[in-house]
Amino acid sequence: MNAKMADLKACFEKLGLTEVRTVLSSGNVVFSSTARSEKNLRSMIEAGMSADLPRSFPVILRRLDHLQKLLSANPFAGFDVSPQAKRVVTFLSEPNAANLSFPMELQGARILAVQDGEVFTAYVPHEDGPVFMSLIEKTFGKNVTTRTWATVQKCVAV
Repeated sequence: MNAKMADLKACFEKLGLTEVRTVLSSGNVVFSSTARSEKNLRSMIEAGMSADLPRSFPVILRRLDHLQKLLSANPFAGFDVSPQAKRVVTFLSEPNAANLSFPMELQGARILAVQDGEVFTAYVPHEDGPVFMSLIEKTFGKNVTTRTWATVQKCVAV
């Protein structure tokens, strides 16, 4: 939402990435690359955005096969989650090694589990706004990106 998706797509294409597609308007970019190192790819994309866009953003990458396994495993299935609850996945820039106890709750937002570099949260919308983001940022910091379960499904389907 802080960058025009057409500009973001053009930036990725200028970097030599192929099959570039944006998903929704929240900075999701699906692409192909021959790069072997995710660290180098992340640095290249961040530098490209700094050069070509009015604003740069931290990049958090996940491979398609990783997202497919995540969807197949459905980490929410093992928890009692209200049908009205929204399910979100927070992608961490680095796997979390902290010894935390889950589930963790704040005003109806529950962090259910952390697996590798993903945090699985369910919440019922609250009158105080996105309380779940306060819980996530307090627990894992701000260098994260959060997507609904449906958005992850759309990214994989593209």
